[in-house]
Amino acid sequence: MTFASRPGAAAGTPAGAPGAASTSVLVVEDEPAIATAVARRLSAEGWQVETVGDGLQAVDAAARLAPDVVVLDVMLPGIDGLEVCRRIQADRPVPVLMLTARDDETDMLIGLGVGADDYMTKPFSMRELVARVKALLRRQQRAALAAELAAAGSGSAEPPVAVGDVVIDRAQRRVHRGGEEVHLTPTEFDLLLALAASPRTVLTRERLLAEVWDWVDASGTRTVDSHVKALRRKLGADLIRTVHGVGYALEPATAPGATPGGGTA
Repeated sequence: MTFASRPGAAAGTPAGAPGAASTSVLVVEDEPAIATAVARRLSAEGWQVETVGDGLQAVDAAARLAPDVVVLDVMLPGIDGLEVCRRIQADRPVPVLMLTARDDETDMLIGLGVGADDYMTKPFSMRELVARVKALLRRQQRAALAAELAAAGSGSAEPPVAVGDVVIDRAQRRVHRGGEEVHLTPTEFDLLLALAASPRTVLTRERLLAEVWDWVDASGTRTVDSHVKALRRKLGADLIRTVHGVGYALEPATAPGATPGGGTA
């Protein structure tokens, strides 16, 4: 089922920008009422929206449409959303917002581990859903611009950031620790970059939510916690320190044998 953007929506908006009529969203949801409601709300933003109801159709649709973003339910007939995400990301990296009916952090971490960029727990507000999709699109645009500048050898390309043994290449959007490349999702990359901009400085969950997700509602702070845990799993538990009740700080060891900040989200 395809929902076209409303006539005249987002006139003059650059292609690929949040709100541009050329922006495409694939909604994968097996509950017809939810799929229709989500598709109508997203199409009201001026986006082209297509919905499918099972995992195998989702993989085919992603290959056919090459969408700008995918809204993906975890529980699906055929193959589940986690396997769909793996297959989609293997074929072509694309921002994925996962929807889950269970408020289970283990499930959320698994979803982030297979390449999802963000998640929401049902029931959710349509306003927040739109805000999350717009944030994913903005990050995608920033990544594309950085890649273009790097490919062109532009002097505007930003130099890498080195914090301890972690090197963040902003132009190529690559991360190395101890000389080994670590694959991060776009959201994980932006979160690490935000922390690295002020090493050893505690950033509140609310500030990180605003800077990385472009979302200022404190109800989303658990999203920050889950992404920090995902970063620790990939980069090491010693790198990010938790200040309980406040937020997080990037704490690289300053010398061999130094005791890094630890903690759990």
